[in-house]
Amino acid sequence: MALEQKLILASGSPRRLDLLNQAGIAPARLMPTDIDETPKKSEHPRSLARRLSTEKAEAAFASVKGDPAWRHSYILSADTVVAVGRRILEKTEYTEEASAALHLLSGRGHWVYTGICLVTPGGQFRQKVVQTKVRFKRLSTREIENYIASGQWRGKAGAYAIQGIAGSFVQKLVGSYTNVVGLPLYEVMSLLAGEGFDVAAAWPEG
Repeated sequence: MALEQKLILASGSPRRLDLLNQAGIAPARLMPTDIDETPKKSEHPRSLARRLSTEKAEAAFASVKGDPAWRHSYILSADTVVAVGRRILEKTEYTEEASAALHLLSGRGHWVYTGICLVTPGGQFRQKVVQTKVRFKRLSTREIENYIASGQWRGKAGAYAIQGIAGSFVQKLVGSYTNVVGLPLYEVMSLLAGEGFDVAAAWPEG
């Protein structure tokens, strides 16, 4: 008899949970991890996304590997990095940071990298980094001030959430939209399916 498949999402992000639910997957457990997300000196944004997603998966794996109830689970982690060239725009907590980031993004292109890491029930680590190119329209001072007043930038890499008001700032997007939200669904589903997870097991029947 096959083992019941269980997926642990090593993230506290409601956006990543919503995206998995959208794809018909309900994680059996949410396990946010507390790691230092500070970039290393001269670290490339792509490398940062890969490293942090791996470290989150390693932390979650270490927490459950001795627990028989979760020993054979899949563990999925992700980390999203926004960058202009090699300049990493970290999560913003203050209005001054948000204003500076939005002025920098105004009228130009930037990259969004999401590192995803899947730990298989056998303890193997599978990793991938997905990138999307996003271009914002030129933002007026009033638009930036009004967006900051909305609060939707708080705690967001690059000071914006594309699924909110900032979606109207996007002039062009090349690549995965869900990657910019925080979890590239096509690549995640492909990784899971490739490692034997039945991604359609809980899909509703018409």
